[in-house]
Order: sequence, then structure tokens, then C-alpha cells
Amino acid sequence: MSEQIEKNIHCPYCDEVITLLIDPSISEQSYVEDCQVCCQPINVDVVIDETEAVEVYARQENE
Repeated sequence: MSEQIEKNIHCPYCDEVITLLIDPSISEQSYVEDCQVCCQPINVDVVIDETEAVEVYARQENE
């Protein structure tokens, strides 16, 4: 099992910085994570390429 990667993102609702834990063993991920500050649901998309670069996209649930 791979160690999880910490990534900081800005909440698309309140703009606070929150930390996500990413599982690097899954190259494409989509899930909903509640903001740790305002509790709004954030749609999170994660892409890990062949060089193991991690891209995280966060958007509001209704986007």
C-alpha cells in the first residue's frame, strides 16, 4: 500500500485552504469531500500521471 499524499486546495465556496489526502495507487479519482471549514460538498477530481505528478481539481457541487 502506498503512503497517502497531502495536497492543499482552496475550497470553491469559502476559499479557505483545506488539506486532502490522496491515494497515489489510483491514477484517476472522483469523489465528494466536505470542506473542513464551511462543510459544503466539494467535487474533487484527481489525476496522477506516469511521472507521478498529482493534479487536483476542486469545484462546487453544482458546477
